[in-house]
Amino acid sequence: MEATSTTQKLINQKLAAFERLQSEFEVSFRFIQQVHGQKRFSSFPVDHAVRYLHALWVCECKDRLLSIYKNIKRYEGKYCLELLGVWQEGDNTDVVAFLQRKLDMLPFADLTRQYHEALQRGGEFGLARRLAHGRLIMLNRGMNLMHALDAIFALPEDQLVKEVHVACERYGHQPSQIQRQLTEMESPLYAYVPHQVLANRNMVVMNKLGVDVMNKPTDQPGQRSWRVLEPTEPLSPFAEHIIAGYQELGSPLHNNIRGDRFIDRPERSDAQGL
Repeated sequence: MEATSTTQKLINQKLAAFERLQSEFEVSFRFIQQVHGQKRFSSFPVDHAVRYLHALWVCECKDRLLSIYKNIKRYEGKYCLELLGVWQEGDNTDVVAFLQRKLDMLPFADLTRQYHEALQRGGEFGLARRLAHGRLIMLNRGMNLMHALDAIFALPEDQLVKEVHVACERYGHQPSQIQRQLTEMESPLYAYVPHQVLANRNMVVMNKLGVDVMNKPTDQPGQRSWRVLEPTEPLSPFAEHIIAGYQELGSPLHNNIRGDRFIDRPERSDAQGL
Protein backbone atom coordinates (compact mmCIF):
# COMPACT_ATOMS: atom_id res chain seq x y z
CA MET A 1 0.00 0.00 0.00
CA GLU A 2 2.85 2.38 0.85
CA ALA A 3 4.59 1.67 -2.48
CA THR A 4 1.35 2.33 -4.36
CA SER A 5 0.85 5.60 -2.50
CA THR A 6 4.43 6.69 -3.26
CA THR A 7 4.02 5.87 -6.95
CA GLN A 8 0.73 7.73 -7.18
CA LYS A 9 2.32 10.76 -5.54
CA LEU A 10 5.13 10.70 -8.11
CA ILE A 11 2.62 10.36 -10.96
CA ASN A 12 0.74 13.42 -9.67
CA GLN A 13 4.00 15.36 -9.48
CA LYS A 14 4.85 14.38 -13.06
CA LEU A 15 1.45 15.49 -14.30
CA ALA A 16 1.70 18.80 -12.44
CA ALA A 17 5.18 19.44 -13.86
CA PHE A 18 3.97 18.70 -17.38
CA GLU A 19 1.02 21.04 -16.98
CA ARG A 20 3.51 23.84 -16.30
CA LEU A 21 5.59 22.78 -19.33
CA GLN A 22 2.82 21.97 -21.81
CA SER A 23 2.44 25.33 -23.56
CA GLU A 24 6.20 25.67 -24.05
CA PHE A 25 6.40 22.06 -25.23
CA GLU A 26 3.75 22.62 -27.90
CA VAL A 27 5.57 25.70 -29.22
CA SER A 28 8.91 23.84 -29.14
CA PHE A 29 7.51 20.78 -30.91
CA ARG A 30 6.10 22.90 -33.74
CA PHE A 31 9.41 24.76 -34.09
CA ILE A 32 11.33 21.48 -34.37
CA GLN A 33 8.98 20.29 -37.11
CA GLN A 34 9.54 23.55 -38.98
CA VAL A 35 13.32 23.23 -38.71
CA HIS A 36 13.11 19.62 -39.89
CA GLY A 37 11.56 20.70 -43.16
CA GLN A 38 7.99 21.84 -42.62
CA LYS A 39 9.22 25.39 -43.27
CA ARG A 40 12.09 26.86 -45.27
CA PHE A 41 13.58 29.70 -43.23
CA SER A 42 14.90 32.64 -45.22
CA SER A 43 17.60 32.98 -42.56
CA PHE A 44 18.58 31.04 -39.45
CA PRO A 45 20.40 33.33 -36.99
CA VAL A 46 22.34 32.14 -33.97
CA ASP A 47 19.28 32.78 -31.81
CA HIS A 48 17.38 30.15 -33.84
CA ALA A 49 20.18 27.61 -33.40
CA VAL A 50 20.08 28.12 -29.61
CA ARG A 51 16.29 27.94 -29.71
CA TYR A 52 16.49 24.64 -31.63
CA LEU A 53 18.71 23.10 -28.93
CA HIS A 54 16.37 24.51 -26.27
CA ALA A 55 13.33 23.04 -28.04
CA LEU A 56 14.92 19.59 -28.20
CA TRP A 57 15.59 19.78 -24.45
CA VAL A 58 11.99 20.81 -23.75
CA CYS A 59 10.67 17.86 -25.78
CA GLU A 60 13.04 15.54 -23.92
CA CYS A 61 11.63 16.84 -20.63
CA LYS A 62 8.11 16.08 -21.86
CA ASP A 63 9.09 12.50 -22.74
CA ARG A 64 10.68 11.98 -19.34
CA LEU A 65 7.82 13.54 -17.38
CA LEU A 66 5.24 11.38 -19.17
CA SER A 67 7.55 8.33 -19.11
CA ILE A 68 7.70 7.68 -22.84
CA TYR A 69 9.56 4.47 -23.59
CA LYS A 70 12.98 5.25 -25.09
CA ASN A 71 13.65 2.86 -27.94
CA ILE A 72 15.42 5.59 -29.95
CA LYS A 73 17.23 8.81 -29.04
CA ARG A 74 15.08 11.32 -30.86
CA TYR A 75 15.64 14.53 -28.88
CA GLU A 76 18.92 14.13 -26.94
CA GLY A 77 17.86 16.95 -24.62
CA LYS A 78 20.52 16.32 -22.00
CA TYR A 79 23.23 16.49 -24.63
CA CYS A 80 21.71 19.74 -25.96
CA LEU A 81 22.15 21.30 -22.52
CA GLU A 82 25.78 20.22 -22.49
CA LEU A 83 26.27 21.70 -25.97
CA LEU A 84 24.83 25.04 -24.85
CA GLY A 85 27.23 25.06 -21.91
CA VAL A 86 30.28 24.34 -24.09
CA TRP A 87 29.16 26.84 -26.72
CA GLN A 88 29.07 29.64 -24.16
CA GLU A 89 32.66 28.79 -23.31
CA GLY A 90 33.63 29.57 -26.90
CA ASP A 91 33.79 26.15 -28.59
CA ASN A 92 31.20 25.50 -31.32
CA THR A 93 32.79 22.39 -32.83
CA ASP A 94 30.35 19.93 -31.26
CA VAL A 95 27.39 22.21 -31.97
CA VAL A 96 28.20 22.23 -35.69
CA ALA A 97 28.64 18.45 -35.67
CA PHE A 98 25.29 18.01 -33.89
CA LEU A 99 23.41 20.27 -36.32
CA GLN A 100 24.91 18.43 -39.26
CA ARG A 101 24.01 15.03 -37.78
CA LYS A 102 20.43 16.11 -37.04
CA LEU A 103 19.66 17.92 -40.27
CA ASP A 104 21.95 16.52 -42.97
CA MET A 105 20.01 13.33 -43.84
CA LEU A 106 19.30 14.07 -47.49
CA PRO A 107 18.97 11.02 -49.79
CA PHE A 108 18.00 13.14 -52.81
CA ALA A 109 19.30 10.67 -55.37
CA ASP A 110 17.37 7.75 -53.89
CA LEU A 111 14.15 9.79 -53.55
CA THR A 112 14.47 10.98 -57.14
CA ARG A 113 14.93 7.41 -58.38
CA GLN A 114 11.82 6.26 -56.48
CA TYR A 115 9.91 9.26 -57.82
CA HIS A 116 10.65 8.43 -61.46
CA GLU A 117 9.89 4.74 -60.91
CA ALA A 118 6.51 5.70 -59.45
CA LEU A 119 5.83 7.98 -62.43
CA GLN A 120 6.57 5.14 -64.82
CA ARG A 121 4.00 3.02 -63.00
CA GLY A 122 1.34 5.67 -63.44
CA GLY A 123 1.85 7.51 -60.15
CA GLU A 124 0.73 4.54 -58.02
CA PHE A 125 -2.27 6.18 -56.38
CA GLY A 126 -0.44 9.37 -55.41
CA LEU A 127 2.91 7.82 -54.44
CA ALA A 128 4.82 9.97 -56.94
CA ARG A 129 3.15 13.10 -55.56
CA ARG A 130 4.11 12.12 -51.99
CA LEU A 131 7.70 11.40 -52.97
CA ALA A 132 7.95 14.82 -54.62
CA HIS A 133 6.50 16.39 -51.47
CA GLY A 134 8.93 14.48 -49.25
CA ARG A 135 11.86 15.53 -51.41
CA LEU A 136 10.83 19.17 -50.98
CA ILE A 137 10.68 18.68 -47.18
CA MET A 138 14.19 17.26 -47.23
CA LEU A 139 15.36 20.18 -49.37
CA ASN A 140 13.90 22.64 -46.84
CA ARG A 141 15.73 20.78 -44.09
CA GLY A 142 19.03 21.06 -45.93
CA MET A 143 18.48 24.75 -46.63
CA ASN A 144 17.81 25.38 -42.94
CA LEU A 145 21.07 23.63 -42.07
CA MET A 146 23.02 25.75 -44.54
CA HIS A 147 21.45 28.96 -43.20
CA ALA A 148 22.30 27.91 -39.62
CA LEU A 149 25.93 27.17 -40.50
CA ASP A 150 26.20 30.37 -42.54
CA ALA A 151 25.11 32.43 -39.51
CA ILE A 152 27.60 30.66 -37.23
CA PHE A 153 30.55 30.85 -39.62
CA ALA A 154 29.95 34.48 -40.62
CA LEU A 155 30.59 35.92 -37.15
CA PRO A 156 33.95 36.46 -35.46
CA GLU A 157 34.34 34.11 -32.51
CA ASP A 158 34.01 36.82 -29.85
CA GLN A 159 30.83 38.21 -31.44
CA LEU A 160 29.44 34.69 -31.84
CA VAL A 161 29.94 33.91 -28.15
CA LYS A 162 28.21 37.17 -27.19
CA GLU A 163 25.16 36.29 -29.29
CA VAL A 164 25.07 32.78 -27.82
CA HIS A 165 25.17 34.24 -24.29
CA VAL A 166 22.28 36.59 -25.09
CA ALA A 167 20.20 33.79 -26.62
CA CYS A 168 20.95 31.40 -23.74
CA GLU A 169 19.86 34.05 -21.26
CA ARG A 170 16.60 34.50 -23.22
CA TYR A 171 15.82 30.77 -23.14
CA GLY A 172 16.97 30.16 -19.58
CA HIS A 173 20.25 28.34 -20.17
CA GLN A 174 22.95 30.34 -18.44
CA PRO A 175 25.79 28.16 -17.06
CA SER A 176 24.36 28.05 -13.52
CA GLN A 177 20.90 27.22 -14.88
CA ILE A 178 22.29 24.45 -17.07
CA GLN A 179 23.92 22.77 -14.08
CA ARG A 180 20.63 22.85 -12.18
CA GLN A 181 18.71 21.55 -15.20
CA LEU A 182 21.11 18.65 -15.68
CA THR A 183 20.76 17.73 -12.01
CA GLU A 184 16.97 17.89 -12.19
CA MET A 185 16.91 15.51 -15.15
CA GLU A 186 18.49 12.85 -12.93
CA SER A 187 15.83 13.25 -10.22
CA PRO A 188 12.91 10.81 -9.68
CA LEU A 189 10.58 13.35 -11.30
CA TYR A 190 12.18 12.62 -14.68
CA ALA A 191 12.59 8.88 -14.10
CA TYR A 192 10.89 6.27 -16.29
CA VAL A 193 7.72 5.24 -14.43
CA PRO A 194 5.24 3.81 -16.96
CA HIS A 195 1.64 4.42 -15.93
CA GLN A 196 -1.72 4.39 -17.71
CA VAL A 197 -2.55 7.95 -16.68
CA LEU A 198 0.74 9.27 -18.08
CA ALA A 199 0.29 7.33 -21.32
CA ASN A 200 -3.23 8.67 -21.73
CA ARG A 201 -2.04 12.24 -21.16
CA ASN A 202 0.64 11.82 -23.80
CA MET A 203 -1.81 10.41 -26.35
CA VAL A 204 -4.23 13.30 -25.86
CA VAL A 205 -1.49 15.91 -26.28
CA MET A 206 0.23 14.27 -29.25
CA ASN A 207 -3.03 13.56 -31.09
CA LYS A 208 -3.87 17.25 -30.95
CA LEU A 209 -0.37 18.29 -31.99
CA GLY A 210 -0.38 15.78 -34.82
CA VAL A 211 -3.51 17.38 -36.25
CA ASP A 212 -1.98 20.85 -35.91
CA VAL A 213 1.30 19.89 -37.57
CA MET A 214 -0.16 17.75 -40.38
CA ASN A 215 -2.68 20.33 -41.53
CA LYS A 216 -1.28 21.16 -44.95
CA PRO A 217 -3.32 20.24 -48.05
CA THR A 218 -0.72 17.67 -49.12
CA ASP A 219 -1.06 15.87 -45.78
CA GLN A 220 -4.81 15.37 -45.93
CA PRO A 221 -6.46 11.98 -46.67
CA GLY A 222 -6.97 11.59 -50.38
CA GLN A 223 -3.89 13.71 -51.15
CA ARG A 224 -1.37 11.16 -49.94
CA SER A 225 -0.52 7.63 -51.09
CA TRP A 226 -3.05 4.84 -51.54
CA ARG A 227 -2.52 3.79 -47.91
CA VAL A 228 -4.21 6.99 -46.73
CA LEU A 229 -7.16 7.28 -49.09
CA GLU A 230 -10.39 8.94 -48.08
CA PRO A 231 -12.74 6.44 -46.40
CA THR A 232 -15.86 5.22 -48.18
CA GLU A 233 -19.19 5.26 -46.37
CA PRO A 234 -20.77 3.33 -44.88
CA LEU A 235 -17.90 1.37 -43.34
CA SER A 236 -18.50 -2.34 -42.87
CA PRO A 237 -18.61 -3.68 -39.28
CA PHE A 238 -15.21 -4.60 -37.89
CA ALA A 239 -16.42 -8.15 -37.08
CA GLU A 240 -17.04 -8.82 -40.77
CA HIS A 241 -13.44 -8.16 -41.77
CA ILE A 242 -11.67 -11.29 -42.96
CA ILE A 243 -8.28 -11.92 -41.37
CA ALA A 244 -5.81 -13.03 -44.01
CA GLY A 245 -4.42 -16.49 -43.39
CA TYR A 246 -7.17 -17.61 -41.01
CA GLN A 247 -8.29 -21.23 -41.29
CA GLU A 248 -11.38 -22.48 -39.59
CA LEU A 249 -10.84 -25.52 -37.37
CA GLY A 250 -13.03 -28.22 -38.88
CA SER A 251 -12.84 -30.64 -35.97
CA PRO A 252 -11.20 -30.90 -32.53
CA LEU A 253 -9.57 -34.09 -33.77
CA HIS A 254 -7.91 -32.29 -36.69
CA ASN A 255 -4.26 -31.39 -36.21
CA ASN A 256 -4.52 -32.08 -32.48
CA ILE A 257 -1.57 -34.30 -31.71
CA ARG A 258 -1.82 -33.96 -27.94
CA GLY A 259 -5.53 -34.74 -27.96
CA ASP A 260 -6.48 -31.59 -26.04
CA ARG A 261 -10.20 -31.20 -25.39
CA PHE A 262 -11.77 -28.10 -26.92
CA ILE A 263 -14.98 -26.32 -26.01
CA ASP A 264 -16.78 -27.87 -28.97
CA ARG A 265 -17.39 -31.62 -28.58
CA PRO A 266 -15.71 -34.07 -30.98
CA GLU A 267 -17.96 -35.40 -33.67
CA ARG A 268 -19.47 -38.82 -32.83
CA SER A 269 -17.81 -41.71 -34.61
CA ASP A 270 -18.97 -45.33 -34.32
CA ALA A 271 -15.53 -46.50 -35.36
CA GLN A 272 -13.98 -44.85 -32.31
CA GLY A 273 -16.81 -45.77 -29.99
CA LEU A 274 -17.65 -42.15 -29.24
